Order: sequence, then C-alpha cells, then structure tokens
Amino acid sequence: MTNLECPSRPRFQADVEECARSGFDFALLKDSTILITGATGLVGGALTRALLAANRLRGLNARVLAPVRDVLRARDALAGVYGRDDLSVFPMDVTRPMHIDEPVDYIVHGAGVTTSRLFVTHPVETIETALMGARCALQLAAEKQVRGMVYLSSMEAFGVTDPALPSVTETQIGYIDPQSLRSSYSESKRMAECLCAAYAGEYGVPVRAARLAQTFGAGVSPKETRVFMQFARAALEGRNLVLHTKGESYGNYVYTADCVKALLLLLTRGENGGVYTVANPDACVPIKELARLCSETLSGGRARVVFDIPESALTYGYAPDVKMRLNADKMKALGWQPSIPLDEMLRRLAADIRSFSETN
Repeated sequence: MTNLECPSRPRFQADVEECARSGFDFALLKDSTILITGATGLVGGALTRALLAANRLRGLNARVLAPVRDVLRARDALAGVYGRDDLSVFPMDVTRPMHIDEPVDYIVHGAGVTTSRLFVTHPVETIETALMGARCALQLAAEKQVRGMVYLSSMEAFGVTDPALPSVTETQIGYIDPQSLRSSYSESKRMAECLCAAYAGEYGVPVRAARLAQTFGAGVSPKETRVFMQFARAALEGRNLVLHTKGESYGNYVYTADCVKALLLLLTRGENGGVYTVANPDACVPIKELARLCSETLSGGRARVVFDIPESALTYGYAPDVKMRLNADKMKALGWQPSIPLDEMLRRLAADIRSFSETN
C-alpha cells in the first residue's frame, strides 16, 4: 500500500502522517473496525485519513466504515482515499437506527449540522439531527458492545459562562437561552452529552464526549465559510477582513492535527460518560485579534481589518458574545498536549488553501 491519503495537498498530507507517527499506542486499535460518522467533515475526514495513514505506515490493519448522506459528495470530500480497500463508504441516514452487518469495535460520532446560519433558519432539523444522530450512534455502540466511542460535542455546550472565571473547566457550564433559535445547536449538543452519560450509566457504553474548541487547519473544505476561512482567504487575496460584530467575543481554537490526536486518546482512555475539553489554551483570543493576526501573518498587514456591523448579528447565526478561556487540563491528564500555536495554525491553513487553489 503506497498511495498517499491526500496527495494533492502536501500540508494536509504532512499533518495526517504526523498523526499516524505520533506517540499514540496504535497497537490498541490494531485489526479493529472503526465506524466514523461525519467522515466528510473537517475533523472526521482528518481522523479517517490519519487512521488510513497508520495502516500504510504502521501496519495498523484497521478498517474504517464511513456512513454518509451523499456518496457522490463523499467521493470529493474523501479524495485520495475513496475506493481504498481499508475504507468502506456507504449511504446511510445516521438519524435512523443504524444496521451494520459486521462487528464494530470503535465509533466516532461527528455527523451533524455545522453551518451557523442553519441553526437559525432550520432549528428543528438542527436539534433532530443532533439528538437522533447521537441516540442512534449510542444504540449501535450498545448493540455492538464497542470497546470505545467518542461523541464530538462543541465548546458551545458551555453556553455563556461567568466572565470573571480565569479559565473554564468542563463542569463550569453557563447559560443557554432556550427561547433563542440560535440555541438549537448549543442546547442540543448539551443534551447529546447527557445522552452519552445516560448510555454509559444505563447500558455501560464506553463513550466519552469531546467538547471541541473551534478546530481549523489543513484539511479544511475549499467551500468552508466559517470566520477563520473568511479571514484567511481575504488576507491571502489582499482584501479587507470584514467583521460583522465588534469582534470582542473570545474564540478558543485547536489545530486539526492536535484535535485528531486527542480523539485517538479518547477512543481508548478516559472516564465512561465523561466530557473532555479539546482546546489549545494558548490559542484563545478575541475575534478581532484573530483578524489582526491573519492580516499580519498572511498578508504582512496589507489586508485591513474593517467593521460592518448589521442591526442584528442574528442574521449571520453568530453565537452570543462570550469571554471564556477554556481549560484543557482534564484532557492533558490523559497524555494529550496541543503543539501548534495560533500563528502556525494560520500559516498551515494558508499553505493548504494555496495547494487546493492551485489544483482548481
């Protein structure tokens, strides 16, 4: 097996191989079958490729199952690995009971609505996808008696926390307004975490919830529209970086490869039913600072940061303003250590953007 996992994107390929060569004990996953929902997304796709790279580089001999909504879209999203013998891609609605006619050893459930605008325009579907998807994945985990499962939650499950806290641990959750349509995402993530704890307690499912900070880096979709991608594209093209809020809300970030390494650990370690924050504490800045850093790092300051604030930021589906610094000590206690600082995250993202821009 000599084919690279993402041959047209060298920065992404380097990250994938970095994960496969990391200090994680891959022997724990040897000869296993790992089901990943959301494999066409950023995190799921990076994890899928890292496992396949471990097959190639370390003789892991794992098989990855990737149920997807749209096989044609998956062909593009998983370019480089689609069609490999160690990856099975097949159509399935993960919000309905999942029938898999073979043993499954591990599950990573990452499928869900991730477009902010849809949280406001389609809140019912956002909630249904989160809750029904989580339940169906957990039920499959119980039926297959898996050795480990990770649910991909979000830092939005924290809600609006006390700004006086120097850092926020997993138990220091804040307020979520249940009357706000935008809360369809954050509240359903919180409820899905509760489902994980319930399945762990009632059925003994060895599931851990990974409360992810905003994850970005090499591997991002060329069609990505989240703020980090908007800023990076604008800076690389020398255009103004436009903020539609005052930019005072704090963002907590983690690099894609660091996130993948955390998920590998959580598949095999951690408290059943527990929640773990996956964030780089050193990569916590206000949105306007992220914009400034993008301008300086990627354009040498040529791209200006400007503000164009509408009457209601709800139009864009933005989360409420928060001033929260995430504490990742619980995750670090398992042996995880994020290694990529924010400016390097941006440089690696930019290198990846250039590579897929050159091939299109």
